[in-house]
Amino acid sequence: MRAAAVQLTATADKAANLANATRLVDDAADRGAELVVLPEMFNCLGTGAELAAGAEPLDGPTARWASATAARRGVTLVAGTFVEAGATPADRRRNTCTVWGPDGGRLAVYRKIHLFDVSVPGAEYQESSVIEPGDEVVVAGTPAGPIGLTVCYDVRFPELYRLVTLGGATIVTVPAAFTARTGPPHWELLLRARAVENQVFVVAAGQVGATNETLRWHGHSMIVDPWGTVLADAGGSDEDPDGKGSVIVADLDPAEQDRVRSVLPSLANRRPSAYRWPD
Repeated sequence: MRAAAVQLTATADKAANLANATRLVDDAADRGAELVVLPEMFNCLGTGAELAAGAEPLDGPTARWASATAARRGVTLVAGTFVEAGATPADRRRNTCTVWGPDGGRLAVYRKIHLFDVSVPGAEYQESSVIEPGDEVVVAGTPAGPIGLTVCYDVRFPELYRLVTLGGATIVTVPAAFTARTGPPHWELLLRARAVENQVFVVAAGQVGATNETLRWHGHSMIVDPWGTVLADAGGSDEDPDGKGSVIVADLDPAEQDRVRSVLPSLANRRPSAYRWPD
């Protein structure tokens, strides 16, 4: 099964972002991808005020675009994330990932659980000022196989990855907007660790370049196999100087996954009866 991760630079211009995403999904499908993953906030990215202004209902314009695009190209589409509007204007919003089948039907919804509230110099951000966290772990049943859904900062929380693996996921997707400050030391390290720990394929799609003067992204969309081998890496801003985005593809071999799990049976060797959460 061939998977693709799309890398792009989104801004607050929703129409331009969707047009760019259309071109890149078409590129992925033309290269034989059956599973296509888009980045976090692929439809609209900017300041907190711009994110709030761009919020949509679950069945809004971005969802309709994703449904039509998946059906037009006959792919399973993990449509990154968008800001989902609350039921009332007073409600906080969600950072929401949706999954669409080749017939255009919605297969799953995941609302980002772990919010990026950090004060690392060069990466200060308070996602919770705009977004409310989700509280449901989701494994999507898709024609590409069972997919564990995660988003960006989630990659720092191995509990989530173990839960989706135990829920049957053989692939985990990571739409992301990983900062240029934290990306170089942590991004590849974390993706490969989550793949090795759980013996899953990881397909991570990131923002690249700069959305504005303060929001700068690491890029390096990546596909990693269950042994921790990087099968494809989109590179950073130097590889995308015009900001048009790019696509990486790789073949995910379920037989190789079975082999890894057989020769190094770390999942089978778990000892759940010995595990205790501290108070």
